[in-house]
Amino acid sequence: MSMVHPMARTTPRTRAEIHESKAPLTEVSQTYNISLATARKWRNRSDPLDRSHRAHQMNTTLSPAQELIVMEIRRLCLLPLDDLVSVTREFINKDASRSGISRLLRREGLSKLADLAPVQEGEDKPKKTFKDYEPGFLHIDIKYLPKMPDESSRRYLFVAIDRATRWVFLRIYSDQSERSSVDFLRRVHQAVPFKISKLLTDNGTQFTDRFTSKDKQPTGNHVFDQQCKALDIEHRLSPPRHPQTNGMVERFNGRISEVVQQTRFASGAELEATLNSYMLTYNHHIPQRALGQLSPVDALKSWRVKKPELFLTRVYKLAELDPTPT
Repeated sequence: MSMVHPMARTTPRTRAEIHESKAPLTEVSQTYNISLATARKWRNRSDPLDRSHRAHQMNTTLSPAQELIVMEIRRLCLLPLDDLVSVTREFINKDASRSGISRLLRREGLSKLADLAPVQEGEDKPKKTFKDYEPGFLHIDIKYLPKMPDESSRRYLFVAIDRATRWVFLRIYSDQSERSSVDFLRRVHQAVPFKISKLLTDNGTQFTDRFTSKDKQPTGNHVFDQQCKALDIEHRLSPPRHPQTNGMVERFNGRISEVVQQTRFASGAELEATLNSYMLTYNHHIPQRALGQLSPVDALKSWRVKKPELFLTRVYKLAELDPTPT
């Protein structure tokens, strides 16, 4: 079975053509709509399949004995990752890296604190995953976009994603101001087929006055909070210095980064059209492992059958695009 990344801009056949081509790399990149780096990579590689991005050798600054100590601290004290890194650097190894400790926890099955919490005898360990949520709990985040050739400054991508179904909505803005955040929320509210009950954001000033208020607590008077109240949405904030709380939208932003990095865009309009097209493809046609291999729209349709009271409109799925003739 051939191994091709699902976001690849090229196929094994086109990669073989690039490898055999004698044309200049600039001409190849224009012909196949790929970057010079991608054209150079497949020109120099005879194997047309993707290779693993995993490092050939994972270096670690922790000795086996130190790893055992770190794991025991994790089990006994139930420290979050960032706190565990601080303790490790202070008392065990000052050169320990956050990524190295994170890999250690994943390798040893200690990455989820919920799995390590003590349980009373005779009780079942509580389980709460994203799949337990009903549609209506959205995460919102902002991603920086690279500056396009026809732009004088970079722009910002606002992204919203639903916990239960992974349905996403995105829009590009020229700034990340309060006005942009409120406009995005209104557009999300108009676009969703279900009622938004809760909303999770980080502590950016476009979303909250948490760190600008006198007692460092949100006052509820921020314009974004006021818009949430007007739409009957509960606005929640991620804990300070814990961006992983909003990890679901961060992972989607990682997908966006792959799309942006794999294509050379001539203009901001071209980038925007590509991202909008990807949003539709993602929502309607890309199956998600967390959803049992359903697309977000398929998951929405399933939820509408089970809980029609959660929905404001019907859910429609776009037809598949016709394959490009070869």
